[in-house]
Amino acid sequence: MARREAGARIGKSTAAARRSIADLLAPLDQLVKDSPNLVANREAQFEINGEPYVLPHYLFIGPKSGDAPIRIGIFAGIHGDEPEGAHAVVRLLRFLDAHPEAAAGYYLSVYPVCNPTGFEDYTRHSRRGKDLNRDFWTNSAEPETQLLEAELASGSFHGIISLHVDDTSDGFYGYVAGATLTRYLIGPALKAADAFLPLDKRALIDGFPARNSVVHNSFPGVLRARAGLRPRPFEIILESPKDRSAYLTEWAFVAALQSILAGYRKFIAYARNL
Repeated sequence: MARREAGARIGKSTAAARRSIADLLAPLDQLVKDSPNLVANREAQFEINGEPYVLPHYLFIGPKSGDAPIRIGIFAGIHGDEPEGAHAVVRLLRFLDAHPEAAAGYYLSVYPVCNPTGFEDYTRHSRRGKDLNRDFWTNSAEPETQLLEAELASGSFHGIISLHVDDTSDGFYGYVAGATLTRYLIGPALKAADAFLPLDKRALIDGFPARNSVVHNSFPGVLRARAGLRPRPFEIILESPKDRSAYLTEWAFVAALQSILAGYRKFIAYARNL
């Protein structure tokens, strides 16, 4: 989540130089055509400088298991210069489409590119110069923030997971907040990621005290559930080090996400049997 700010707003603003969101999402859009589990939603639309944009949203409906489905929101690409998370959730959805039992009982709302203009421009900030991950629940005028807040408010999520990379860290780590059980999900998730990338074992990470690669504080305005929401969803931010192998980074994220899904499903099953 930390970033060196020098040059953060300097982007490749011409259309020819932009990174392609369509190319990123092409594998998912191909799957949607035949998948019984994966649905694409393009209803969240906005304009920047007269150009139309869509906030991509995919819903993965796992096989029925138990009673009401477990609703999890997974968010990536809120910083446009962190494409690793976007590629990781594409890899996750492709894996789940081939192995849907891994998402049994879940409705997964996945947002691969939460900052479309920043993704196109290779910049942390949006094209309007805003760090969107400092903008939530601040009465923001930014259309991306407003759309994401609406999703957070209407999704009735049991859990919210965000993916980031950190160019000041040499290892994988996580932020936790929300429901008390979050601490029981993050440990196994980090252990799963450790099979692909080393963990950040420092006592101070991103300016916050840390223990066992876990940070319990975060910056104001980050993507999270609104204050006062009850019941409180679990909230986890997964952070990968920058400039590592794309393959290992993506699979570290996927392994951590799979661990969280498996762990939370066990918790829900246990709670239902109490």
